[in-house]
Amino acid sequence: MDLSWKRLVDLAYFSGAIWLQWKLVTWLPGALAFRDARRFRDRLIQIWRISAVWLGLSAAYAVLLAFPRMPKWEWADWARGLAMLWGLVTGGLCAVVWLLRRPRGFDPSRRRILVAGAAAVPALVAGAGAVLERNRFGVVERRIVLPNLPPGLDGLRIVQLTDIHLGPFLEEGDLRRVVAMANELRPHLAVVTGDLITGRADRLSDCLRILAGLQADAGVYGCLGNHEMVARCERRAKREGAALGIEFLRQEARRVRLGGSSLNLAGVDYQRMWRPYLAGAEALLEPGGFNLLLSHNPDVFPVAAGQGWDLTLAGHTHGGQLTLGILQQYINVARLFTDYVYGLYRRGPAAIYVSRGIGTVAVPARFGAPPEIALIQLCAT
Repeated sequence: MDLSWKRLVDLAYFSGAIWLQWKLVTWLPGALAFRDARRFRDRLIQIWRISAVWLGLSAAYAVLLAFPRMPKWEWADWARGLAMLWGLVTGGLCAVVWLLRRPRGFDPSRRRILVAGAAAVPALVAGAGAVLERNRFGVVERRIVLPNLPPGLDGLRIVQLTDIHLGPFLEEGDLRRVVAMANELRPHLAVVTGDLITGRADRLSDCLRILAGLQADAGVYGCLGNHEMVARCERRAKREGAALGIEFLRQEARRVRLGGSSLNLAGVDYQRMWRPYLAGAEALLEPGGFNLLLSHNPDVFPVAAGQGWDLTLAGHTHGGQLTLGILQQYINVARLFTDYVYGLYRRGPAAIYVSRGIGTVAVPARFGAPPEIALIQLCAT
């Protein structure tokens, strides 16, 4: 396909997305004013027809992204991402309106302020997520008690960075700030658990160059994520990382020495869904030692615990990225796909920690799931 056609499809995609959100917002006040369910249902049918066109454009765009020569425009990523975020919020708002639709005899003139406020909600939520929380980097300290931890590793401090996604939604200056914050924690070991970029292999070198500034007594190690797989830059990441002092472990294990003690550190490439997890990874275990596994995908945890891995560090979920907390229950898209969205999980003596990560994907926003630099301290008791 000619590149000019690809550009046209790119423009059509986010233009259509923005048009859809405009329709949603302009039709929402009218939907609130409907006095009977039939007219409201007819309006929803019109909205869903437009949504079908948007989904078709999304599918076409996703297919075109597979072409290596597909032009990548950062301004297009921002336009598309904000349109998608707007769509998520306005779509949810329409669902709320449907549940709270007015009975017959409702006089909309009495609630014009409510109607105007409802139409403004998407912009407020999108703005808060994109401007306020997306770059609010913080340190999350987690103390993990492991019954099989050797005495020499008691108190070991590990810094974990994951899901960096250097690109349009995370600038180099942001990543430098994250690395500086990580170094201030004076870790014994630093690990990077995948998704260095989103889809542009040409930004990989920049990401690795900045990550090379991480400082840890035992060095910097990592594993690769699904976005390295999609970008087909796994070999390049390992090669360039090694030249900068970052060792990415691809179905490999290393004995990491810390003073008079050591641990067995292993890493695996992204473990795809619907395939056997950690096939052959049991060969990387060190019998009688402390075994730490780096896996971008947290769904491997039941298999990892069964194989004998004492601790697994993972990311991938972004902690939900857009999360709504209600009565200590958290609603996000990630919960539809995994039981391991964020935090510490246990299975017998084994444990996994899933970090929210640093960057964002698809939409340039976080809500209820701020980015984190994880500082993990291992304890015997």
